[in-house]
Order: sequence, then structure tokens, then C-alpha cells
Amino acid sequence: MKIGVVVFPGSNCDHDAYHVSKHVCGADTRFVWHKDADVKGLDAVILPGGFSYGDYLRTGGIARFSPVMKAVGEFAAKGGTVIGICNGFQILQEAGLLPGAMLRNRTTKFLSQPVHVRVERTDTPFTAGLTAGDVLTMPIGHGEGNFYLPDADLDRLEGEGRVVFRYARKDGTLDEASNPNGSARAIAGVCNEGRNVIGLMPHPERASEAALGCADGVKLFQALTRVLQAA
Repeated sequence: MKIGVVVFPGSNCDHDAYHVSKHVCGADTRFVWHKDADVKGLDAVILPGGFSYGDYLRTGGIARFSPVMKAVGEFAAKGGTVIGICNGFQILQEAGLLPGAMLRNRTTKFLSQPVHVRVERTDTPFTAGLTAGDVLTMPIGHGEGNFYLPDADLDRLEGEGRVVFRYARKDGTLDEASNPNGSARAIAGVCNEGRNVIGLMPHPERASEAALGCADGVKLFQALTRVLQAA
């Protein structure tokens, strides 16, 4: 079981994701530089959060042209597991591996705060073993996290069961106050049709040890390692 954490210029959560994967969950984990042309030998790839290329042009708009993204796209097309966290999610959208676009937060302010997210699907490598309806507490840290799709595409996404996480209250109910960035239908994370590519805006790696005040995020990394070990 080998997991790769991609490092772009401007990544700032790469070491956090590496630490949780390797030292908390015990997975064989290595860094993958953005200029690497292949991801051979890996069982899963994590695109971490941060500000790849300084968010010039737009979030993820330059990173999607990095050599490694061609390899990640080919890896995903063959069924390889790919996880995008925050900026990683935005890069996957820009690369066409996940649907939607991220608009400016409805407050137009950068948001850095804990949020509650409700697990909607348990048939992905990042949520396997959890229970639909579980509520996890994790932080967000973004200025463009307002998930957008036209209504017809949102209906299709919902119908295909591809909404993986929603912003919610601690008790799991939905309301506007619990949707910090204004995301359509409170969507915090989605997956592709094959369910092997997952993106979410909250940061599980920042909430994976009790010393950080909350360890809910480690459940997602543990789910990933369980799925890879069973494969």
C-alpha cells in the first residue's frame, strides 16, 4: 500500500497530509513533485491544500497543467484512487476530473474556521466504513469554496449519488447558517462517476489528532488505508 502526496509550488498542507498518512495511519507514503511525469507504483494519490502557483489566474488554473496532472488523470482513468483536499479539489475541477467550479465565498472573505460536514455517501475510498449521516468536524481555509453547478447538473449529480459531504449543523440538519461559503445545496465534497476520485473543501489532515483539538479527520484517512489494504 503506497500513497503519494503531490507537492506543487505553493502547497502548504502537503506535510500535514504526509504526516497523517505515514505517521498517524502507518501507510507507506512519499512526496510526488509536480514535475514528475508518472505516479507509478502508487495505490492512491493525494492532492493537498494550499495556494498552488500562488492562485495566479484562478485557483488550480495553473497547477492543472503541471506534468504530474497528466499522470494523475491517467491513473484515475485506470481506477486509481485520487483525493483532492481544498486546493487539491479545485485542481481536480480544473483538470476535468471532478465537476463544478469554485466561486468566491458569498461573504467574499477568506474563511478559516471549523465546520461540520455530514457524510452523504459511504461507497468511496475516503468514506468506506463510515455511516451515512455521520457528522465530522474539520476546519476550512479558503477564499473560493463556493461550489457551483447549474441546476440541471446539480440534479444529475444528486441523482447519481455523487455528493459525498454537505455542510451541516452539529446535529446533521441543514440550514443556511451552517453553509459558510454559500455552496450550492451545501455541497462540501463530491466524487466522480467511478467513485475513485474524491474532492472536499474541509481539511481532514488538520483535524486528525487529539492534540489538534479534534480527530474526526483521521477517520477519512483510516478509511482510505483500510480500502487499500483490502484491495
